[in-house]
Amino acid sequence: MCAAQRITGAVPMVPVVPLPARPSMTQPFSPDHVAGFRCGYVALVGRPNTGKSTLLNQLMGQMLSITADRAQTTRHRIQGVLSRPNAQLILVDSPGYQTQRINPLNKILNRTAQSVGQQADVVVLVTEAGRWRREDDQILAWLKGDAPVIVVLNKIDQLPSVNEALPLIAKLHADHPALAAIVPLSARNGQGIDALLDAIEQHLPEAPPIYGEDELTDRPERFFAAEIIREKLFRLLGEELPYESTVVIDRFEEEGNLRRIAATIIVERRAQKPIVLGQGGERIKRIASEARQDMEKMFDGKVFLTLWVQVRSGWSKDGTHLRSYGYE
Repeated sequence: MCAAQRITGAVPMVPVVPLPARPSMTQPFSPDHVAGFRCGYVALVGRPNTGKSTLLNQLMGQMLSITADRAQTTRHRIQGVLSRPNAQLILVDSPGYQTQRINPLNKILNRTAQSVGQQADVVVLVTEAGRWRREDDQILAWLKGDAPVIVVLNKIDQLPSVNEALPLIAKLHADHPALAAIVPLSARNGQGIDALLDAIEQHLPEAPPIYGEDELTDRPERFFAAEIIREKLFRLLGEELPYESTVVIDRFEEEGNLRRIAATIIVERRAQKPIVLGQGGERIKRIASEARQDMEKMFDGKVFLTLWVQVRSGWSKDGTHLRSYGYE
């Protein structure tokens, strides 16, 4: 996977509200530990559609987590490794915590979100500027432990002025004085990203790096191939295709700089199959074409992609199927 430069650009100053510092968890030092270096796991948690995946991609400077304008596009724990001069941030994206629509799949995704949040060294709770909701309080309630919690007020680019977020900042400061920091930002355009990085680094425990400087993620290319196809599926079909669809990689072979990939799109009902295929196969050809182009950029090599569509009734409610598709 090829590295990419951080997204940069002139952005206006954004106020960051630091709150009283909390003691950080520490880890054993190795003999060659550099004094003052910080390293730890940073959980990105929040309700669906608050921009957690967009934030991960902005922090990393490249796409690691797929995005789409529908709830719970992210279904797996996705980890990005960001190495800085004095710290290594292991950023962990999580599924949106769902409180409205509970089924076997969403129960698994909620368990994943809670596990990510409760095992981190620093937690970043992502919500929307001006839209603090009851679900945000519910997430704060299960974020127990010693990990500092930073609240990100995302999408400030959608406000008439950054000052519009000040009343919410003041309320959060009063209602939750134990928060480590409150950072207004825009994950979409990068405004406020540096302030968030500094706040995270400040609260990481002192520890040596866990990953090499050039490592970007713990996920294999096979995983990202499935995620890219699923993103194109959601982006191109939108609400036409119900939430209960997924992608399985049947074959992933490398021949020098060429990758041969065969994948199956799984839907739950027969009526959904022609929606994915389109008239004369037009839609699935477009999904394959756009997915292949993104894979070639990410993998830095040529990709030969074959897509199929299968109907597997009730897969999202069947524990055996869920586990076989990688949902734990």
